[in-house]
Amino acid sequence: AVHRLENAVGWYHSHPGYGCWLSGIDCATQMLNQQFQEPFLAVVVDPVRTMASGKVEIGAFRTYPEGYKPPDEGPSEYQTIPLSKIEDFGVHAKQYYSLDITYFKSSADTQLLDLLWNKYWVSTLSASPLLNNREFAAGQISDIAEKLEQAEQSLSGASRFSRSHCLK
Repeated sequence: AVHRLENAVGWYHSHPGYGCWLSGIDCATQMLNQQFQEPFLAVVVDPVRTMASGKVEIGAFRTYPEGYKPPDEGPSEYQTIPLSKIEDFGVHAKQYYSLDITYFKSSADTQLLDLLWNKYWVSTLSASPLLNNREFAAGQISDIAEKLEQAEQSLSGASRFSRSHCLK
């Protein structure tokens, strides 16, 4: 026994380089936990995008009850999803919703961050975000190129169909 008064109110995991959203497995895990514990939420962090952008990439989510159809809210907040993850993202996107997140920093947090800054300030200032994130940036560019290629193929196929359809 841990002998602590705090209750678990959720779980967290990371999606390194592919954004903050719930996959199919994440949705199933969250739905199961919401059935047995309330409140319960899922937190997703993207450490790669956090390092690349300099701002914390984090999302908090809950799932809708099974069978619930959410109202169509139009397009949600834009985020880039790698081509290899788009299908998993799209299939499950209407099974959960985002929660608002607020941050705070306690005096103990401030002291800890000051100590870390004092220890690592030289390496922080001398680090190049471009060099540190070159692999991520190259992956993003490749992913966009692949998406453009697929869109181009899709459009050229659609225009061939419409031309041949008009000729009949």
